[in-house]
Formats: sequence, C-alpha cells, structure tokens
Amino acid sequence: MRSKPHLTLWQILNMNVGFFGIQYSFGLQQANMSQIYAFLGADEASLPLLWLAGPVTGLLIQPIIGAMSDRTDSRWGRRTPYFMIGAILCSLGLLAMPFSPTLWFAASLLWILDAANNVTMEPYRAYVSDRLDSSQHPIGFLSQSAFTGLAQTLAYLTPTLLVMWGLDKNAVNSSNIPYLTVIAFMIGAVFSISTVWWSVQSTPELPLSAEESAAMRAKPTGIRATLTEVVDAVRDMPQTMRQLWWMKLFQWYGMMCYWIYIVPALARSMFDGADPAAVALREAGLINGQIGGFYNFVAFIAAFAMVPFTRRFGAKYVHALCLAMAGIGMWYLPGIQQKAWLFVPMLGIGMAWASILGNPYVMLADSIPPERAGVYMGIFNMFIVLPMILQMLSLPLFFNSLLAGDPRNAIRLAGVCLLIAAAMTLRVGATGKRVAQ
Repeated sequence: MRSKPHLTLWQILNMNVGFFGIQYSFGLQQANMSQIYAFLGADEASLPLLWLAGPVTGLLIQPIIGAMSDRTDSRWGRRTPYFMIGAILCSLGLLAMPFSPTLWFAASLLWILDAANNVTMEPYRAYVSDRLDSSQHPIGFLSQSAFTGLAQTLAYLTPTLLVMWGLDKNAVNSSNIPYLTVIAFMIGAVFSISTVWWSVQSTPELPLSAEESAAMRAKPTGIRATLTEVVDAVRDMPQTMRQLWWMKLFQWYGMMCYWIYIVPALARSMFDGADPAAVALREAGLINGQIGGFYNFVAFIAAFAMVPFTRRFGAKYVHALCLAMAGIGMWYLPGIQQKAWLFVPMLGIGMAWASILGNPYVMLADSIPPERAGVYMGIFNMFIVLPMILQMLSLPLFFNSLLAGDPRNAIRLAGVCLLIAAAMTLRVGATGKRVAQ
C-alpha cells in the first residue's frame, strides 16, 4: 500500500471545513424541527414519526453512496462529486424549509433535506480516511467533531443572537414559524455549499495510482454490483464493527429521545406549558438554543482536548466515560427549574457529543480495509439510523403509558440509554489505542 503524505494541522483543518456546513444544517434540524412541527399543528406523541426522514434516507442512501464512491474514478476524485452534489441540494432544502405551509409539506421536505445530507456525509468521512495516514486518524476524525461542535453551537445560538441584534422573537410568518428560524435556515444554506467548496479547493483528494485505477475499472459496475458490494461487506464485517453495533444501538436511541423532546421538556419544567402555540414553547426553544449552543461549544473544545487521551488510553475508554457523563446529566436535567443550572449537565452532553462524532470512527478505521472505506462508512451509518428508526417507531407506542405522556420522562429515558451504551463500549475488543508520533 502506498504511503500517504503527512498533513499539517492547518491542512487537516482545511479539509474538514466542509463538515462545518454539513453540521450547521444538522444543528438547525436538531434545534428547530420539533418546534416547526409543533407550530404547524403536530402533537407531542407523533413527533418521533415526523422525524423518520433522516434515519430512513440514511439507511437507504449512505451504504449505496459509500459503495458507489469506492468505485468512482472521475476527474474530480472519488468522493468529491458526491459531497458537492449533496451540499447543493442541502442548501436548496434549507432555503425552503421555514416556508413550509403545512405539516405534511415540512415532513416531506425533511426527507429531501436529509437525503442531501446523507449523500454528503459518508463520502466525506471516507475522504478523511483516504487522505490521512492511520497515525493521523485521531486528529482527522476528532477535527470533524470539533467543526461539528462549532457549527452546531452557532446553529443553536443563531436565534438568540438575532434577538440580541434586535429582531422580534414573536414575529412569525404566514405558517406561524418565527422569522428567527427563517433567517437561521437561510444562513445554513450559505454555509452548506460554501464550506464544502472550500475544502474541495484547499485539500483535493489524492489521485489514484495506475494500479488502483486499473483495479477499480476491473470491478463490475451498475446498481446490481453496488448492492452486491454492500451485501458482501455486511457478510465480511470485522468483529470490532459488529461489537460496536450494541453501543450504537443505545447511544443513538438515547440521543434521538433527547433531541426530539428537549424543547417540550423545557416548556414543562421551566414554564409548565404544553400548548404548541403558547409563548412557553417559543421561550423553551430559545433556551434550548442557548444550552444546545453551550454543549456544542464544549464539544468543539473537547474534541481537540481528547486527542492525546484517545492516543494514550484508547478510544473506547474515553468514549465510555463521556457517554456515562452525559447519561447522568440527562437523568437529572428534567428536574432543573433554574436556567443557570441547565448548563451543568450540558458539560457532560458536550463531552459525549464530541466523542460520538470522533472516537467510534477511530475504533472503526483500524478494522476496515481501506479500499472498502466508503461502503463500510456507509454501513456504519446504518448503526446510527437503525436505532433512530427503532426509537421513532417504538416510542409513540409507550409514550402515553410508560412515560405518562410527559416529555421530561423521555429525557430521563435518554440518560438511561447512554449509561447502557457506556457499558456496551467497554465490551468492544479493539481499543483504538495509538502511539503518538
């Protein structure tokens, strides 16, 4: 296997700038979709079903796109065509979302928006794996975590910043969606395409060698060959990757409980409000933006701080600790009624979010063959979307019975899930441990 050039920190940051735009888009969705759905008339029990777009599109698209990118040899590179097309479609979806006239329109548009994000996501992760030597995988993937934290900090805080700059927080458009949200989504549309373009221009992909190009051209093409590659990759899945499934199951079930129900939970705990049209929901949305921005800022700082600990102690031990901290924080969060104290559990959630977006990929990268990085990154995403789909289909069945119809109990359930995920992480055989170079 040919050696890869050692990149400077500045070069690694440049290649990951595009992740800023991708994750700003995801941050807007996490912070605003439940609120948008509520303003358009959705009830709390049905919210998980309305969030199905992302997991389902990821389940269908990412393994296929990953396998296709493994087999692509174009003048623009293997991965670049996919994340550029995805970024353009994502920008268009962000522009349209806050003008949704009805609930079904917003839900349908979320399918398109998430499909575009999914076309971009896994080829981008494979691009980092392609471009960096294995000794630089920790800084490469944890840099993506840092940009995720920074992007989502700004995505969560944008409405609050707009209020500070004088925009009326109660001003709404014809769909009852605040103009704060409209402007935030427009900003996201600009970031989505501009940041990906910057990465493509500043850090182009490594050209394939003559041998690699010849081997790629010798492979069968077409949709049948692509699907066969996905099936074969699942059959040949490394043991480490199989073990990671159990951690990801509880990790992402819990995170979806948190994202979907944090605004309604804050409306109950802070304002005792449950009416989707009430001021309480808008106030809870602003508070969620502030605490969400804080935990994402923590993630931004923590992602870089984790690099030496991941190298010394191993990714799985760092990840287990971070998940446990978040689980404890989520368990106590619904009982907090003073705004200042809400930021304490966000420290643990921020640490976990930084780790979630980096350390599992450090554990994964060493266990997969580099020529199949795209398809395995896509399959690894199935370990995210399958728990999300399970959460969205199962939670409405017991929301009113086991959780007493109270979104605060959904947040406590999220905490339990993350604690179980921490225990499952410790069962993974590979540590992801590296020697600093």
